[in-house]
Amino acid sequence: AVLFDMDGVLCNSEEPSRCAAVDVFAEMGVDVTVDDFIPFTGTGEANFLGGVARVKGVKDFSTESAKKRFFEIYLDKYAKPNSGIGFPGALELIMECKNAGLKVAVASSADRVKVDANLAAAGLPVSLFDAIVSADAFENLKPAPDIFLAASKNLGVDTNECIVIEDALAGVQAAKAAEIRCIAVTTSLDEDALQQASPVFIRKDIGDISINDILYGGSNAYHIDADERTENTKNISSLGNASPEILNGATNAESVENTNSSSSKDQGLLGSRRDILRYGSLGIAFSCLFFTIGNWKAMQFASPKGLLNFLTGGNSSIFATNEGESLSSRVQQIKKYLADFETGGSATYVPEFPRKLDWLNTAPLQFGRVILNPF
Repeated sequence: AVLFDMDGVLCNSEEPSRCAAVDVFAEMGVDVTVDDFIPFTGTGEANFLGGVARVKGVKDFSTESAKKRFFEIYLDKYAKPNSGIGFPGALELIMECKNAGLKVAVASSADRVKVDANLAAAGLPVSLFDAIVSADAFENLKPAPDIFLAASKNLGVDTNECIVIEDALAGVQAAKAAEIRCIAVTTSLDEDALQQASPVFIRKDIGDISINDILYGGSNAYHIDADERTENTKNISSLGNASPEILNGATNAESVENTNSSSSKDQGLLGSRRDILRYGSLGIAFSCLFFTIGNWKAMQFASPKGLLNFLTGGNSSIFATNEGESLSSRVQQIKKYLADFETGGSATYVPEFPRKLDWLNTAPLQFGRVILNPF
């Protein structure tokens, strides 16, 4: 499963959030800059606003009132529906994950009202995700692991089968505390700052993360460059301009296919069939060899007609008589043939089939002491 942070990962909303926060403090008559909020990025609106208020020594600061005003400004000014704040490549990566059979979730320290507003502004319908976990129900936000642990539980996926995509140091630390692998992106902080929390690896932004980074842990052997990634996502890239209704329909019907993933699955099935045929044929050959060795004496007198009866389930007698011959006479011929062969190593040829089917009768095949008798 893939747990996406929202601000700074799916949505290019960190800077607008800081601008809205500056507006909130400006209304209070407190002079702040967007850089004052960077240390509190990804820790939830209460700490995002309250942390700066503490640093600036704002007296009688009301977190709830500040949050309410923050959301009013942010939603009205910075996060209008379909305003294009989604990062390029976000939708494509989500769909690639779903087509690869992975569950996807939003796991954000933001309140649900902001999560919904940002997803709408980015053109990412809520129905794309298997779960959405926001700050509303949690006392301990990032860098505590609670949100990621809850997302993993809601998806029904063990933490060791999840991976987090984060932009904030607090988020990477939260993933580490939850013992979940984390890919970090440098949309909010530089690489040196993010390395403090030891993510699995770091990319520029979500558009630089491939499905193979997620599946194979970022091995260079599996990394896809930007041009190849664009080619692989042709079938879903057109969804970026689609309406939420179209996206919902595509998601619910699971009708959006990833060419690269489907090809890999088909190749895997073909490989499995080849292996089954290869090893199945080898097993049959060895079984025949072991049977022959274990029944060496009997196989010296193997009858084509007897083998035909065995393979087809037939019950026609291998002692079929020629015209004018009695069955007992035919049996005596065969007994004499076997006795002569046992004692002298050769015997008079006894046709198996009646004379009218003489074209089926062949001389015995002899390989040293092994004789394939035609009767």
